[in-house]
Amino acid sequence: MVNSTPAAERLDRILTLELARVTEAAAVAAARLRGHGDEKMADQAAVDAMRTELNNLPIDGRVVIGEGERDEAPMLYIGEEVGTKSGSAVDIALDPLEGTTICAKNQPNSIAVIAIAERGNLLYAPDVYMDKIAIGPGFEPRLIDINKTATQNLEALANAKGVKVSDLTACIMDRPRHARLIEEVRNTGAAIRLIGDGDVAGIIHTTDPEMTGIDIYIGIGGAPEGVLAAAALRCIGGQMQGRLILDTPEKVERARKMGVTDPNKAYTMEEMAKGDVIFSATGVTDGNMLDGVRFGRGMITTHTVVMRSSSRTVREIKATHHDLEKFGKH
Repeated sequence: MVNSTPAAERLDRILTLELARVTEAAAVAAARLRGHGDEKMADQAAVDAMRTELNNLPIDGRVVIGEGERDEAPMLYIGEEVGTKSGSAVDIALDPLEGTTICAKNQPNSIAVIAIAERGNLLYAPDVYMDKIAIGPGFEPRLIDINKTATQNLEALANAKGVKVSDLTACIMDRPRHARLIEEVRNTGAAIRLIGDGDVAGIIHTTDPEMTGIDIYIGIGGAPEGVLAAAALRCIGGQMQGRLILDTPEKVERARKMGVTDPNKAYTMEEMAKGDVIFSATGVTDGNMLDGVRFGRGMITTHTVVMRSSSRTVREIKATHHDLEKFGKH
C-alpha cells in the first residue's frame, strides 16, 4: 500500500519528544563520565545509550553519517539500520558525543546530537575530514565561498555587516593543520576563538554572534559534524559550505561507493541536508547553547534543543527526569 501521508506529517510522528529522548539518553550516559579523562569510555556509553533509544523509535532508519564505516563496537556505523522498521524510511546523521575530549576534561560545549530526514536527503559520505565555512542568517545568498581565501571571506562578511574586519571573530579548531589559516586570519586583524573540539556547536554559535561572540566558522573538522551542523543551520538559518577531503585513492574509492562522483565538489548547506530536517541536541557539559546534565537527589535534569527546517520551529526542552531506571544507575 502506498503511503499517501505528506512527508512532513509522517516525520511528525517521531519528532520532538521522541527524538529528544534519544539525545537525552546519550547525554546522560556520557555525563556520568565527564571529567574522568577517558574519552573512549564516555563515547562508548553515549553510543550504547543512543543506539538503544533509536531502536525503540517507530522508524526504518539508516545511519548515513556516523562514527565509522564498519560494524565495530562501539560504533553507530555508517550503514547501520536502526528503529522498529514500522515507520517512515529515514536517514540519520549522528554524533552520540560531540566533543569527546571536552567531556573527558569537563570543559564547555560537549553535546549529544542527531539529525534525521527522509531517505536520501542527508549527504551519504565516508567518515573523513571536511573543509567548512559557515556564518549565521541575515545575509545575501552565497556571501561566503569556500573557494575563496579566509581574507576574502572575512572582508565580504565585514562589508555586509558594515564593520571593520578587526571587529570580527572567527572560530577555528586548535589544530596544527590550521597554523597557516590562523596566521592568515590574524594578519587581517580579525580575532580568533580557538576551540579544542566540538565544531557542531562552533558552527551553530555563528547564528547568534551577539550572544556567542562568533561571527564566522572556518577550517577542517569531521564530515559527520559538518552534516550535522548543516542540518542545524537549515532549521535556524545561516550559510554553510563544505568539501570532503578525499586526499588518497582509498578515500576517493570509499566515497565513490557511497555515490560521491566528484571528489572536489563544494557542497552547499542545502546539498548536505535537504528536505524536511529534524535536529536534536542535548547538553553534556555546560555551554553557550545548552546547559549540561545535572544529577540531583532522585532526579536528573537535561537541556535539549529540537529544531525543524520546514517550520523553522526551535523548541527548548528543560526536563527533570524522576524515572531514573531508564538511565541506569548513577
